[in-house]
Order: sequence, then structure tokens, then C-alpha cells
Amino acid sequence: AKKKGLSFEEKRSRMMEIFFETKDVFQLKDIEKIAPKEKGITSMSVKEILQSLVDDGMVDTDRIGTSNYFWAFPSKALHARKRKLEELESQLAESSKKKEALQKSIEKAKIGRQETAERAALMEELAALRQKKEKLKAELDKYRECDPAVIEEMRQTNKIAKEAANRWTDNIFSIKSWAKRKFGFEESRIDKSFGIPEDFDYID
Repeated sequence: AKKKGLSFEEKRSRMMEIFFETKDVFQLKDIEKIAPKEKGITSMSVKEILQSLVDDGMVDTDRIGTSNYFWAFPSKALHARKRKLEELESQLAESSKKKEALQKSIEKAKIGRQETAERAALMEELAALRQKKEKLKAELDKYRECDPAVIEEMRQTNKIAKEAANRWTDNIFSIKSWAKRKFGFEESRIDKSFGIPEDFDYID
């Protein structure tokens, strides 16, 4: 099956991890080397992803001499995300209020089932508001994906899963060692019998 590529938001989230994990300052060429290797982001899309984060105030940038430098710290990104979330939530609340008022106007215009020009205009405006509301919801989700707290939670979950996998790997190696000593089995025979791949090893 064809491997599914990362979505735009997944790329944004993973790029924020580079800054949060290292707490370092980078040039574009540095990110273009690190992102594909460590985060699975194609080098061709790095500039676009980075610019979108700069535009949203998630990543800071400054020109020093002839070079542009980029950095982002969790505290700054968290404040920027909170401000944007508050702004979007305010817009969403306002949109919902207007939608409710329009819905009442439509219900009033429907009395007698007459198809009036007023009702048609209200229906059109309601449809536009519904579309705007969905767009705002999608943008809210986008900012939640770049939440430093969410990224840290994911990092901790990955760490626990990795430690658990390596404990099981350790147990398997111990059992293989015991079987070789106890029964004189060759390692390749043990691997074949129990379906253990040749490249079986600890997770780095």
C-alpha cells in the first residue's frame, strides 16, 4: 500500500517540535536538513511550512547580515496561540449569535410558507455563515495541533511506548540466550521458529 504523506497541519506541528526540543536558532538551510531526517517533512515544503508559522506568530524571524534566522520558544508560542484562539473563539461566538438571529428571521418569514425575496436573501446569508463557522472551527483545530502542551504530551506518550517496546526486546533477548544455553539451539533456528526478524533490535 502507498504510504500516506503528512498533512499540512502535521508538518506544522512537527516543525514546531524541532524548535521546542532544541530551543535553538536556525537558518532555513539548517531546517531543510533537519526536518526531512528527523521529522519526515520533505525539504521542498519546509519553506512554505516555516512561512505559515511565521505568519501566524508561532515562529520568530530576524535578518542578521545577509542571513535570516528562525526560532520559537514554547512560552512565546503558547501566548501567541492563546491570543489567536481567543480571537477565533470570539469570531465564532459572534457568528453563532448572528446565525441564531437569522434562523429566527427565517422562521418568521416562513409563516404562511410564502417564498419571499427576503426569505431567499436570509437563507443565502445563513448558508454563508454556516460556511464561515466551519472555516473558523477548522482554524481553531489547526492552532490546537501546535499547542506546546499537546506536543509535550505526545512526546511523553512516545517515550513510554519506546521504553515498553525496549523492555519487551530485552525480555526476548534474555529468552533467546536462555534457550541457546539450555538446549544448544542456534540463534537462526530460534528466530525462524518464533518468527523473529533478522534485524530485530532495540528502538533508538
